[in-house]
Amino acid sequence: MSSAQRPLIVIGITGMPGAGKDTVKEIVREYGFPVVVMGDEIRDEAARRKIEPTPENLGKIMLQIRAEEGPEVLAKRCIPKIRALGAQVVVVDGLRSPHEVREFKKEFSRFKVIAIHASPKTRFKRLLRRGRSDDPKDWETFYMRDQRELSVGIGEV
Repeated sequence: MSSAQRPLIVIGITGMPGAGKDTVKEIVREYGFPVVVMGDEIRDEAARRKIEPTPENLGKIMLQIRAEEGPEVLAKRCIPKIRALGAQVVVVDGLRSPHEVREFKKEFSRFKVIAIHASPKTRFKRLLRRGRSDDPKDWETFYMRDQRELSVGIGEV
C-alpha cells in the first residue's frame, strides 16, 4: 500500500491544563509532525465574538458552544483542518471529552490517545510561569478551571 493510500494516523493528546501537553506538542513539531490545537477553536470563537480571552470567558464559551452544537463540536471543527494538512500523521492537542474521542474515531480508523499527567501543584506552578492570557492567576481560578475541565469529561478520556 502506498503512503497516499495508507489511512491517516491521528494522535490525540489529553491532559489537564499545565500537565505538559505543550512540551509534547513542541517535541512532535521538532520531528516534523503538524499539530492541530483544539483550544485554538475556543480562542478563535472569543475573537469572533470580540470577547477578552480570560479563563472565565473562554470557559463560558467552551460550555456554551458545546451546549449549542453538541459535546463533540470541537472535534467536528478540527476534522477539516486535519484533513487539509495532507500529512500522514497529525497530532491533535487538547482532547477534553469522550465525545471528541468518539468523533475522531468515527473519522480516523487509526486514531490513538496519549494522556499526559502531572500533580495539581506542579500544574499550577507551570501555569503561573507560562502566563498565557487565559491561565489562572490564583489557586481558586485554577481550581475552578479544573472543575470545568472535569465537567466536560476530560477525566474519562
